[in-house]
Amino acid sequence: MQHRMLGTSLSVSTVGLGCMGMSEFYGPRDDAESLKVLGRAVDLGIDFLDTADTYGAHHNEDLLGRFLAESGAKVKIATKFGAVRKPGEYARSIDNSVDYMRRACEGSLKRLGVERIDLYYVHRVDPERPIEETMEGLAALKQEGKIGHIGLCEVRAETLRRAHAVHPVTAVQTEYSLWSRDVEAEILPACRELGIGFVAYSPLGRGFLTGRFQAGSQFEAGDLRAILPRFTEENAAANGALVDVVRTIAAGKGCTLAQVALAWLLGKGNNIVPIPGTKRLKYLEENCAAASINLSADESASLERAISALPIAGDRYTAEGMKGIDA
Repeated sequence: MQHRMLGTSLSVSTVGLGCMGMSEFYGPRDDAESLKVLGRAVDLGIDFLDTADTYGAHHNEDLLGRFLAESGAKVKIATKFGAVRKPGEYARSIDNSVDYMRRACEGSLKRLGVERIDLYYVHRVDPERPIEETMEGLAALKQEGKIGHIGLCEVRAETLRRAHAVHPVTAVQTEYSLWSRDVEAEILPACRELGIGFVAYSPLGRGFLTGRFQAGSQFEAGDLRAILPRFTEENAAANGALVDVVRTIAAGKGCTLAQVALAWLLGKGNNIVPIPGTKRLKYLEENCAAASINLSADESASLERAISALPIAGDRYTAEGMKGIDA
């Protein structure tokens, strides 16, 4: 596993691991299996694990804390604050206040069992609160040694520039994949200009780009995809044309659809690190192998031409999930 640099000083594995699904949103939990996946990820060279205090109402951070305590693994942990939810509810509010930030940080440090969080993100930005105030609070936490680097999630370029003027931002995390390319317009160019890393979540379109789902797919209880607009029967049928394009490329290269989608993303810039999430060993190993697959310039161009001609049906989230997006 090779490494990439986020910002000027945070080196992480080229492919990270999103851990959210180990706690909620993608069906039942299985902590024993998740711990196996975490251990195998480290064996494969992944040293960048992504979580948040809100995932599973603290369960995800507790799980990673248990893994770190039992394994002694040397990894970089990224976690987040600011998206506030009651246990068992999808509805959320946003709190970027310095007082809440401090309480959240202390809670995450305790659950993770670490003295310093490597990368601390603002999970969702409150558009009613000056980003400068939030950044000053984060800078103080860094000065105290409680966090190593500062990140922002789902922000617009203007907000990023204002934040970066207060204190260097190490990474921006936003959804980015073959069916979510809005970041290419302003955020990615801003990150390159300012020397900021970009962490791509849901790089496989929540599994849709792997070819596992189609119109009429049934989901387990607790699987968020059952209510997401892009997975409705009508929209899934329309979005299947996108998967067919990826399938053709994958067949020609002798690899999986997921590996094509990740290879395409990795080829979009050396400052980009995807964090595909999984709680299955099979998919973990498949995703890691994508780091060694290269798409030629012709393959990438052909893929992008075909994808650009296909409109994506449905929004990324429900209206509730869109809170704090592009803030």
